[in-house]
Parts: sequence; C-alpha cells; structure tokens
Amino acid sequence: MKKQMTLACIMAMALGAQAQQGGISADMLKQIQGTYKHTAAKAIHNAMAGTSLGVLARNQESLANFDANFSDKVVSVGITNQKQSGRCWLFTGLNVLRAQMIAKYGLKEMEFSQNYNFFYDQLEKSNLFLQGIIDTREKPMDDKMVEWLFKNPIGDGGQFTGVSDLILKYGLVPASVMPETYSSEHTDELNRLLGLKLREFGLQLRETAAKGADAKTLQQQKTDMLGTVYSMLALALGEPVKNFTYTVNGVTKEYTPLSFYQEFLGNDLDGNYVMVMNDPSRDYYQCYEIDYDRHVYDGKNWKYVNLPIEDIKQMAIASIKDSTMLYFSCDVGKFMDRKRGVLDINNFDYNSLMGTTFGMDKKQRIQTFASGSSHAMTLMAVDLDKAGKPKKWMVENSWGKDSGYQGHMIMTDEWFNEYMFRLVVEKKYVPSKVLDILKKEPVRLPAWDPMFADEE
Repeated sequence: MKKQMTLACIMAMALGAQAQQGGISADMLKQIQGTYKHTAAKAIHNAMAGTSLGVLARNQESLANFDANFSDKVVSVGITNQKQSGRCWLFTGLNVLRAQMIAKYGLKEMEFSQNYNFFYDQLEKSNLFLQGIIDTREKPMDDKMVEWLFKNPIGDGGQFTGVSDLILKYGLVPASVMPETYSSEHTDELNRLLGLKLREFGLQLRETAAKGADAKTLQQQKTDMLGTVYSMLALALGEPVKNFTYTVNGVTKEYTPLSFYQEFLGNDLDGNYVMVMNDPSRDYYQCYEIDYDRHVYDGKNWKYVNLPIEDIKQMAIASIKDSTMLYFSCDVGKFMDRKRGVLDINNFDYNSLMGTTFGMDKKQRIQTFASGSSHAMTLMAVDLDKAGKPKKWMVENSWGKDSGYQGHMIMTDEWFNEYMFRLVVEKKYVPSKVLDILKKEPVRLPAWDPMFADEE
C-alpha cells in the first residue's frame, strides 16, 4: 500500500512538474478524461478495435450517387500501369501525347515506352545532383542547399517539366521497343542504391574540390561517376535503343527516338504548354518558379501561374471539348473510394464517427502541410449541367485496368475544388491575361518548399 502511494505521489509530482512547462497536469488530465462519454462511445470503440476507420466512416448514401455518364469526353484507349513505382508524372505526360497520336493516325492502340524515358530521367537527375554538389562545393555541409541536395539525391517522382525536357532531348520510343523490367516497375531498390552511390560520389567531389581541384578536373570526375550510374541503369533497366523500325498503318520505317517523336508528334513541349495551379495560400494571378525543381540540369525549372479554381476549370473544359487530354495532379488519397474509383468529399463521414469536425479549408490544409499534390493523372472528361457548370470530372489513371472505374477515377466538382492542384494546358486554351502573366519576372521559391513535392 505504501509502495502504491509512493508511486502515485511520484506520478502526481511528475505531472505537476510537466504542467509548469506546458505539460499535462493531474487536474488537466482529469478534465480531459471527463470529456470521454461511456455510452455510445463504448460501442464505437468496440467497432473500431477490429475494423478500419474508413470502413466504419463510409457514407452509405454516397454509394447511390454513382454516375459514369459525361457530357464531354476524350476517347481513352488502353489503361497503363505504373505498378510499384512513382512514375505517375511520366505515365500521365506520355498518355496525353499517346491520345494525340492515336487520334491523329486512327490507331486502335498505342503505348510509349515509359522505361526508355525513365532511364534518361534517372541519368539526368544523377547529373543534376552531382553538378549541384560542384556548384555548392564552397558552402559548408550544414548549408541549407547542400543539406537539401544530400537529402534528395534522386527519386522516381517528377512533374511535367521533366516530361517536356526529357522528350525534347531524348525523344520517344514505342513500348515494344524498350519494354518494362522488374526494376522499372518496382523502383525502390534501384532508387535506394542510386541514392547511396550518389551521396558517396557527392562527398568525393567535395573532397576533390577541397584539395584545390579546378573546374575541369571536377567535370571529368563527374563524367566518370555518371559512367558508373549509366552502367547501373543499363543493368537494371536495359540500355536505351538508338535505332529501331516501326510500322504505322502499314508503313514500316527506321527511326531514332528523336525522329520518331518529330514525325508522329513534334509538339513544342517547351513553348506550347502552360502549367497553372490552384494554391489559395499564395497570391493569385502571379507567376512562380521553384528553384532547382527540374529533371535536367540544362532544362527548365518548374514555373506556373497561380489562379482561382474557376479560371482553371474554364481552360480544362475548353480543352476537353476540343478532344484534348490534360496533365492533371491532385491530392488523390483524400476521400478516395479506390474500389469504385470515386473521389468525393462525402465518401466518408469521419465527423459522425469521431464526434468532432475537421474544418480546415484548402488554404489552411496547405499551410499546415495537411494537403498537397501527390499524384498525376490524365484529365479526359467533364459532365456539364444545362448552365455549362461542371458536376463531375474523370481522369485516366495509371494503376491498371482493374483499379477504380475501369482504370479511371471519377471526381465530384466539390472534390475537384478542394484537392485539385495542377493542370498543364495548351496555350490555345489559355486566356491572354494569363499568358501575359508568364511574361513577367516570376517569384522565386526555394527547392525545399513543402508544397512542391514531386508527383508519384
């Protein structure tokens, strides 16, 4: 009994000491405990103990609102599958271009090789990191930029500027010419090994620079290091093809990856596309550029115009009505019914389940890191009411044909408002006032801004 009293005293003293430092005191704990009600709460706890919160919070009423009819829709042919990789940005960009080629040449099916462009993506990102280490060689290891580089040597995520720069530099090839491998479809191990090797190389470059080596010596050392990276990629992904034959509508020709792209597409990916974003935490009608957020060292940083959601919708509608798919990214994990392929803020009623509300708006979620773009898909349909207002949207996804609604995701317009972030639009669908904003000097944002993680 005395021992129990002693422990109780110790606990009370500890809680009292914590309270002086902003901790939970004994009285505060008693008050907190008093808020838990032991009637329905007990039954809810019993249910939660062995069941997913998502299953319990599922809003049965929303199940009856499923509708797969759309007033305006671009033809979608062949669902792709990124499997266990973070290459959604690449699949999405290539699927936008694939739709154009299918429509232009009346093809029944067509798929570009994601593995081909992924190979050069990884090689270019390796160079981006190593050159960044050379550029910052005089800065200390705890410098913010140096620290960011070593934390982020490489990854398989990305965004549209990567698609653009890689294709313009290396071209495209059909999927049959350079098919997927295990490592392209399951990228974790390869990314881990590349990251480990690049960090090692980064330290070696800094050591060489500290000994007084000139720029030419560092560049040669970097080139030797990239030779190792190339060999690792070739072993895991296969060596990229340089020439190949391909048949379209009965005509067989020999191509290089660049000549193939130029003949069948030839889009000005650098000058004919605009990235727009809806980020209410920053000023609208302003151009922004994210420092060092690119895939290719000699390529373009990610630059976008921040706009109200309604402005973005009008561009999207115009593009879809003209049978043109769009690169689209969002916070896909929020309120997602993956089995049905429906994104709807009413899919789950967590308020009733947990006995509280979750009331932050989009701006507040961004400011507190509760939401951000996580996945890219291909926007290809909209359902408009009689007044021309969108009721719902549909995207072609890259999670395989058995995922979601026949490989697609359907989102309500309310969900679109809350969790859509980025859209890449052809200039002909962009109002002149937005194009004028692009001519102004952009606001420069740091590479480590948490809003700008790559889509996976």
